[in-house]
Amino acid sequence: MDIAVVQFGPYTDKAANLAALREHVRAATEHGAKVVVAPEYSMFAVTRLDERVVAAAEPLTGEWVSELRGLAAEFDVHVVAGVVETPGGEDAGRIYNTLVAVGPDAEFAAIYRKVHLYDAFGFRESEVVAPGPIAEPATFTVDGVVFGLQTCFDLRFPESCRRVAAAGAHVLLLPAQWIPGPGKLDQWTTLLRARAIENTVYVAAADHCAPRGAGASMIVDPSGTLLAELTDSPGIAGSRVDLDHLRRVRATNPSLSLRRFTIEP
Repeated sequence: MDIAVVQFGPYTDKAANLAALREHVRAATEHGAKVVVAPEYSMFAVTRLDERVVAAAEPLTGEWVSELRGLAAEFDVHVVAGVVETPGGEDAGRIYNTLVAVGPDAEFAAIYRKVHLYDAFGFRESEVVAPGPIAEPATFTVDGVVFGLQTCFDLRFPESCRRVAAAGAHVLLLPAQWIPGPGKLDQWTTLLRARAIENTVYVAAADHCAPRGAGASMIVDPSGTLLAELTDSPGIAGSRVDLDHLRRVRATNPSLSLRRFTIEP
């Protein structure tokens, strides 16, 4: 199966963000992609979170996600994108940093609300974002390939990604807004390949382009081999997920079956 990662620069115009994403999805499907992964905060993005993000948030029944569902149906593809969700309840006044996976039938295939918040490198995501509940790993299946979801800062928590692999994922999808800074690009590329190697999974990571992201969206195979990569400019990168190849890698390196510890919330 062919998959693609989308790299673009969403900002504060939600309609423009959707229009840009639509063009990338169209291009990806023209190249045969059946699953297209867009960045974290594809719906609405700023460099530092503030009241603008809260004001822009919508429920998953809102206009932006409804349009995203229509886009997936239009191009007969699964699309994963980051949205700014209104949480309601005791978390009113903050948002959820949410990934939605929608299918060609315009229905939700999976929903994941970011668990690990970016309170690092001088940022405090938790001041505006409520952490998602710890639930069963968010996965969905397309043509026998199991996809699992994580978001940006989750990448730095190997147990979180291992939990997705242990739930049966063949591919880890990781939308991000990886903020640029000293050493950040090297950390991004190293961690993506490490998560692929240690879990023997494909990793497909979609980042923002410059200037609000480090770029380097990529697809990595289960042995850590780089299959496709972008620079810091907008674009799409695609590759093929081959379950026979994954099985061969896991036969050679059976780290998942040899593990002696479980992951507990």
